[in-house]
Amino acid sequence: MISKALTLLRRFKGLSQTEMAQRLGVTKSWISEIEGGKKDPTLNLLNGYADVLDIPLSSILFFSEQMDGDRPSERARTFVSRKVLAIMDYIDAQSGEDLDGENAPPAPPAQTVTTA
Repeated sequence: MISKALTLLRRFKGLSQTEMAQRLGVTKSWISEIEGGKKDPTLNLLNGYADVLDIPLSSILFFSEQMDGDRPSERARTFVSRKVLAIMDYIDAQSGEDLDGENAPPAPPAQTVTTA
């Protein structure tokens, strides 16, 4: 589940795999394999994600927790983390942007609100 959390957090911040790879000093294929669940991320790479995404490493781990659910607090954390990931996945799907591709469409211009 860490791979899904890394993907969603990266997308939520509006970064492509190529941009993330450049910021982390690794190849895009390495990011693709990590986010695809083919390779396990190192602690160093997870710290890099946390720095680039400007969130604590503990938040990344929170989103990716897979607990056995024997204790109520563990079930609650698992429930919440799955819901948060589902919300982030929904937001990602609604954005319509292909941030994994090289030719992602530009972000729409920011709208300003003026008050009289």
